[in-house]
Amino acid sequence: MSTWICTICGHQHADTATPPAACSICTDPRQWVRWEGQTWTTLAEMAAQGHAIEIRDAEPDLIGLAITPARFIGQRALVVKTPAGNVMWDNFGFIDDAAIEAVAAIGGLTAIAVSHPHFYGAMVEWAHAFGATIHLPSADREWVMRPDPSIEFYEDSVEPVPGVRLIRCGGHFPGSAVLHWPAGAAGKGVLLTGDTYTVVRDRGWISVMWSYPNLIPLDTATVRRVGAAVAGLQFDRLYGGWWDSIIGHDAKNAVARSIDRLAVMTSGSHDLET
Repeated sequence: MSTWICTICGHQHADTATPPAACSICTDPRQWVRWEGQTWTTLAEMAAQGHAIEIRDAEPDLIGLAITPARFIGQRALVVKTPAGNVMWDNFGFIDDAAIEAVAAIGGLTAIAVSHPHFYGAMVEWAHAFGATIHLPSADREWVMRPDPSIEFYEDSVEPVPGVRLIRCGGHFPGSAVLHWPAGAAGKGVLLTGDTYTVVRDRGWISVMWSYPNLIPLDTATVRRVGAAVAGLQFDRLYGGWWDSIIGHDAKNAVARSIDRLAVMTSGSHDLET
């Protein structure tokens, strides 16, 4: 039996003797299947290919982890360190003994949370390694391809450890979420967003879409709802899903003005001549 990992999105599936016919996450129109068709890998195969985990300090009490060489969607995870326990935000499709030892050295993991199904990765393996609880929004329950007792579902918000809150925003997926860490950025507040809000090339702005790879927008009302979900939070810094996806300061205003711009563009009221 093998826990098959989709080579496109990196989501680990349940133990089966043979690979699934397809990855439901990638056949969904928000994602894609490569032209050569569906393929699979395993943790053992990836280790044999020389993959490992790169670890970087993002800021005090925030650690970044990612697969090297990069695989799948290329995202990195973040570990928020708190006196009540550490929380891993987002995941990817790999884990090895060296990474387990490194995370154990900073206090292990109490909880794991994920922004949306494209970043589920090997979250169950990470949870088993540390006895951690995985917190996922019930709105995305159908996208869990490897059910496990470590998974607990929440509705709109939950505090996995004191001082860290998960908030469901919707948009990209019905359960797309963010993590609010008020103690981050030297007490000015940090928002971890994955692809719920994605940091664009002009790093003073974010975008929200139904599908990023297929460039399918959201409607105006949904854009407004996604923005309203964090309007009452205080945060100065925002971390998206990749190493360089960071708005270093004034992130709250960046989100607000980005939502306003998107809402105008999707409403049909934008004058293309101006």
